[in-house]
Amino acid sequence: MKKDFILPDIGEGIVECEVIEWKVKEGDIIVEDQIIVDVSTDKAIVEIPSMYNGRVTQLYYAEGNIAKVHQPLFALEVEGTDVAGDEKTAAAETLVEVAVATSLDEESETSAAVVASASADLSFSSKVLTTPAVRKMAREHELDLSSINGSGKQGRVLKEDVLGFLSNGRGSSNDSATIGQPISTTAEDRVEPIRGVRKIMAERMSAAVSTIPHFTYVDEMDVTELMETRQMLKDTYATDSLKITLMPLFIKALSLAIKQFPIINSHPNADFTELTYVASHNIGMAVDGKTGLLVPNIKNVQDLSLLDIAGEVTRLTQAARSGKINPQELSGGTITISNIGAIGGTAATPIINKPEVAIVALGKIQTLPRFDKQGNLVPRKIMTVSWSGDHRVIDGGTIARFNNVWMGYLKSPGTMLAAMI
Repeated sequence: MKKDFILPDIGEGIVECEVIEWKVKEGDIIVEDQIIVDVSTDKAIVEIPSMYNGRVTQLYYAEGNIAKVHQPLFALEVEGTDVAGDEKTAAAETLVEVAVATSLDEESETSAAVVASASADLSFSSKVLTTPAVRKMAREHELDLSSINGSGKQGRVLKEDVLGFLSNGRGSSNDSATIGQPISTTAEDRVEPIRGVRKIMAERMSAAVSTIPHFTYVDEMDVTELMETRQMLKDTYATDSLKITLMPLFIKALSLAIKQFPIINSHPNADFTELTYVASHNIGMAVDGKTGLLVPNIKNVQDLSLLDIAGEVTRLTQAARSGKINPQELSGGTITISNIGAIGGTAATPIINKPEVAIVALGKIQTLPRFDKQGNLVPRKIMTVSWSGDHRVIDGGTIARFNNVWMGYLKSPGTMLAAMI
């Protein structure tokens, strides 16, 4: 029997996503749990698996199109035994299909046009990442998009790439009049939609700035001994799958300091009538990922060892950089660390990740001259830390005292290890 596969609710209030890459084509035989398509949500790239065995009969969206949650994503001929195999899933999906059917009855002409357009795009260089406008241009010139090198993100073919291909005299026979003759082009502005991670980040940062009175506190920290401790841990425990960086030490020290200043780990409610002191230390770390800036967080840091944290840092960093990360790992954070120094820069004014009340930016580590206790000039490893706080909840004195405790653990790592016993 023919069955529509409904795009499931991915969570976090996501209502639409971009189809990045189909892993199958029409006519392919698929099996349960096989990955059918990669889609890009507001937060990450998500792999969508099949719930059934069967044969793909229709793909409703072209790569680059926007698919709606609770709408048909593709159709397949399903083996009868599979349909009856999971009554709970089938019943839930049937309810969704009824709602979709009602919507389609009301707007059947529009829906049919969308499906027809998607099918037409799929029949022409469907595996190439590009926009419908570029596909149209390629069809008009009878070009195979797969033969054009894309200069956009993830190899996406841009309008400029097609024009460049044509100007080099590699168009179809229908363009013979232009072959060998350079096409005169002028520089044009390129317009692209704001969506995905960039859109959600813009919305959240705008909301944070407009509703939270930020203040910034900057200090410098001597991390000479901390780097020696990190090297010792690296020499002893690091493996190909476990990276020992400074980040686990920063994260664990932050959790230890929060025990003395629980207000730093609090959340105000939307109308600012209640303040929740969160028991779990879910510490986020900003990662410059494949799909943009992501902030996965390590849950319950207060209960984890340094090696446990190091493992989570390695796992979440890899997932965020690939863009394929569980949305749950991007939610529920209580405080955030942004390591701008990994790219460059000594200080920043970070924006709070709402509803958190504080965020810290780590600057790059520099070897700078400092005076020791005897007054001798010695080289030391110095890092600047920049805090932003929600002035409705914490004041300058609180963040300064909290920062002193945090830096105390990091300047003398032995005290941190003692506090963990």
